[in-house]
Amino acid sequence: QVQLVESGGGLVQAGGSLRLSCAASGRTFSSYVMGWFRQAPGKEREFVTTINWSGSGTSYAESVKGRFTISRDNAKNTVYLQMNSLKPEDTAVYYCAAGSSFPTMTPRQYHYWGQGTQVTVSS
Repeated sequence: QVQLVESGGGLVQAGGSLRLSCAASGRTFSSYVMGWFRQAPGKEREFVTTINWSGSGTSYAESVKGRFTISRDNAKNTVYLQMNSLKPEDTAVYYCAAGSSFPTMTPRQYHYWGQGTQVTVSS
């Protein structure tokens, strides 16, 4: 099993940057596909990005491609989301998740979820 805790959210101005972290506990972190999702008020949970077990494969939603970068450090049991050129439309609660299929954009294919961290981008 995997337990996930996100951190790094906050309030930033449009055009700014944030780096989110997701710390995992568990004996088999390196074997999991990891993903980031986000959910804005009144909206469904939306796929952002995912990364395979080795970190060599990634996939991004078109809305964030070129601005966001996912990475992982299996030795530290941590996955990161670097967010640059932030827009007000990026405002949401961001969740990290662990699954076993790559690539996937479907929340139900991720088996473990963090508590979420708020990202707010002002105009």
